[in-house]
Amino acid sequence: MSNPAQHTDSPSSQGFNFSSPSVQNQIHELAKTLPPPRKQNTACDACRSRKVKCNQLPGQDKCQHCQAKNYPCTHYVQQATSEKKRATTQTKRPRTISTNSTAFSAAGPSRTPESMTPSRSHPYPLPSPLQPSTSQPATFSQIPRVTTQTPTKDLLVYIFSPPDPSDGSGFTNGYPRYNNRSSPGAPSPYTEWGELASQLEGEAFRADFALDLVEVFFQIVHTRLPLLNPAQFRSRLTEHLRSNVPLSSTPAPVSPFDMKQDRRSGSPHTPSMGNSPKSAMLMSPGIEHKPLHNALVATVIAWGAKFSEHPLLLADRKRNGGQSFMAKALINRARELAEDLKVHRVPSADHVVIALLIEPMQSQNPEEGNGFHGFWLTSAIRLLLDLGINHKSVMSNIEDPEARGTMIFAWWMACLSDAYRSVYYRRKPILDDDDYDIDFYVVGPTPPPSEVINEQQPSPREQLEFLGYYRAAHALARISRQMARQLWRPATESDGIPLELLYTFNTLLSEWRDEHLRNVGVPSNFQQDWDFVSAVTACASDATYHIMWIILFNALDDFGIREVNDLVRTGSPGNASPNHMQIEAIKKKFSEEALHGALRIAGLAGVLTTNGYLRLDSAVMHVSCIQAGTLLARLGRPEVQNCINGLEQYSYAYEECAEQAAEIRRLYQQASAGQLDLGHMASVVPRPGQYVAEGTAMMDSGGMSVNGHGHQQQQSQPPPPQQHQQMDVQSHLQQQHSPFLAGMQTMGVDLGVERRMYGHNGYA
Repeated sequence: MSNPAQHTDSPSSQGFNFSSPSVQNQIHELAKTLPPPRKQNTACDACRSRKVKCNQLPGQDKCQHCQAKNYPCTHYVQQATSEKKRATTQTKRPRTISTNSTAFSAAGPSRTPESMTPSRSHPYPLPSPLQPSTSQPATFSQIPRVTTQTPTKDLLVYIFSPPDPSDGSGFTNGYPRYNNRSSPGAPSPYTEWGELASQLEGEAFRADFALDLVEVFFQIVHTRLPLLNPAQFRSRLTEHLRSNVPLSSTPAPVSPFDMKQDRRSGSPHTPSMGNSPKSAMLMSPGIEHKPLHNALVATVIAWGAKFSEHPLLLADRKRNGGQSFMAKALINRARELAEDLKVHRVPSADHVVIALLIEPMQSQNPEEGNGFHGFWLTSAIRLLLDLGINHKSVMSNIEDPEARGTMIFAWWMACLSDAYRSVYYRRKPILDDDDYDIDFYVVGPTPPPSEVINEQQPSPREQLEFLGYYRAAHALARISRQMARQLWRPATESDGIPLELLYTFNTLLSEWRDEHLRNVGVPSNFQQDWDFVSAVTACASDATYHIMWIILFNALDDFGIREVNDLVRTGSPGNASPNHMQIEAIKKKFSEEALHGALRIAGLAGVLTTNGYLRLDSAVMHVSCIQAGTLLARLGRPEVQNCINGLEQYSYAYEECAEQAAEIRRLYQQASAGQLDLGHMASVVPRPGQYVAEGTAMMDSGGMSVNGHGHQQQQSQPPPPQQHQQMDVQSHLQQQHSPFLAGMQTMGVDLGVERRMYGHNGYA
């Protein structure tokens, strides 16, 4: 038997002696043959978030991109990443290696319960929660993470916590900065949110402020995105914001006013979701006692901050050049909280509603890192599919009428929004026509008088009118899906659009116009009670149809017609095609339809802006104003000013609209100077100065003028468009009962349809 001591000391059993000069020389020579290390990402925070190249200029404090955009050129993300790597190295790799297990455990990280608690899911870990200073409130990075079990009062502490000291809104790329200012003589960490923001340190003020923002949400946003039960939401939120009230206590009874307001919308022109005035008492057992989902509360409060005129937010806007840094911080925190709580991954009814509310709340600029990318809309659709809402059998088995109504509306909102998003932003749609078989809102029997409390139930006839709206919107959504799948393909981009496909789209849109637009578009004979919701809804539905022609015009201008492109590739002139006359006719048809659509959208935007409606709009007319304004600017049309004014009014809640308005103004000035930015459609568009009378579009084969809805008419041409740029204030004041009608009549917009607009138009 061999000696164990000799076996242990044998050279074959010993490890490498890294201190040997020969081994070190071999390692040095080996290192010379290795590839160079990966270049460290040294981009500044602004360039990193926008995914653009960061060109550092020698001798300059800012990079080229930050100088051009007047952004602060900071490197907080890089610093935080470097600090994280250094801390990880020191923790995981102690300086000395010891075989003593006690020494190793002392050198390694401690495994206390607090250290095992997961932290918020940020690109880099947050510092551990700190105890708030006696002189300064805890900043955002010092607040413990929020879970689904966090009480609502603690949630308010989280979302209303002051920003970490910074040079802007308290965020870099949407995430907090971690430099801490806690010295006793330092200014209040709320300074960046205005002089009144320090009141948020008080618990009572936080609760009152949150309730105020919730009311703003229900007054402005809920009328366009009716996904919640107002009375139930208020009751549950108020109950869990009270002090020293056990969860088992009986909530306050529902007042008749709350039951009257317990509708999917505050407007009589928006369809009911199947709920009744007693829906707050018809929920699932015990749901009225459960706290609201924390991400839902944060999202509703962030929505309210976008539009609220609370003195605190007005002081914030006054300090920060008209923009609310607090509102932007609340939006970022609501989105982060939804991500932390796995809203986008776990199927549930609450998560569907949260995802659909977050998407239009964000910046609507797809080029921004925190802007619209369709992520939350896609998540909502995936959650709905996981819940089986696309099946009629599943939907019919939902016994709770409130839950069933919410899911029905959520489905159609997501379905329509997916179709319009795909055609607006040149993406393939997620849903196909055969992915669902559920019906629209079902007409139920008229309830007996004994079930009617203080308000008349929607009659079957009213529900049929609602049914007509959704049929029209769904028909246009199916056309949008077909356009997106045929136009946004690499083959179409390289070869052009087939002529036969253009005839198909022309037929589909014309048939939709003849069948539906009269029923769902902007009416010509408004009633005296025509309100904000009705006006914006009708204008959005009308604009959604007209924007389809603008999209087709842009696609034709970018890609051309395949038959013409094939001739040009062979060296033949484009006019050598035997179908040259038909090709030019269809190009002119699309050009005139697009121009008329842009003029009509500009007229509608001008009226909405004059009445101040776009300032309170949740991005419903946003895409229409951009698309119409861009086309009018490229053609050098002065009516573009209506779209510019509308986008500037939008910038109160969506600050990116100010940049979009400036870009449209630049395009118009360029076109006015004779520099037209046109491609394949340059031969058929009118030049600047060649006005087409507003309200008249094409000439059919019989020489009869056709209005915006495709109906023949014989009338004299209205005055030139430049006479419609300013509102007649006297006429507006004389019709105070119907300001929207006064605006329409004074602007000279030819409407020509009856009033039958009900419902919601998704995100656009």
